[in-house]
Amino acid sequence: MLDQRDNKGQSKTMIKTSSNITMKNIAILLGLAMFFSCSPDLEKIETITRKDELPVEEAENLRILYSSHARIQMIMEAPQMERYEGEEPYMELPEGFVMTFYDEHMNETSRISANYAIQYEKDDLIDARNDVVVENMETREKLNTEQLIWDRKNELIYSEKFVKVTSEEDVLYGQGFESDERFTTWVITDIWGSFSVDLGPDEEQEEILNQTESEQ
Repeated sequence: MLDQRDNKGQSKTMIKTSSNITMKNIAILLGLAMFFSCSPDLEKIETITRKDELPVEEAENLRILYSSHARIQMIMEAPQMERYEGEEPYMELPEGFVMTFYDEHMNETSRISANYAIQYEKDDLIDARNDVVVENMETREKLNTEQLIWDRKNELIYSEKFVKVTSEEDVLYGQGFESDERFTTWVITDIWGSFSVDLGPDEEQEEILNQTESEQ
């Protein structure tokens, strides 16, 4: 168990448990910051990974608990982890990960999963790829995309790729997406699809938005 204190003196405790671990330590930084800040350069993310190096730390069946004020907020699970050092140190999750968010009663509220991910330690970003799914259990909304950037410093997730958001009533598509990390308040750019519009207490109308490639 690690007890860290932020610049406001608040205690942030991180509990780590895993099996078959071959590492000295894992640096997992989860900060609290302003919402909806400027997006980092995605081209920089594309060029950092260096596959010619050997990992300095490895772990299997990784499970990380993040808590604040003695309350668990998130649990991250990953089958495999490899950490690389250098000018731009990063942690690779070659078999993907699942991050589960909880409320104060330990009810699962939302989840982020992907089949592959890299965490860039300096910028505190996670680049999740390949069948990325974000779910909100309270609103029953689900996001599907092939790449999602998780800015943990600003508690923000976003994508510039094709996205699909499904709810109990609507299906929306777009080229770009931005949300808080718990997927409660979100925006789709270049949107098309179908959704319901409430015109009054007893009225409901469904609008169909058709967007061709020439209109995008």
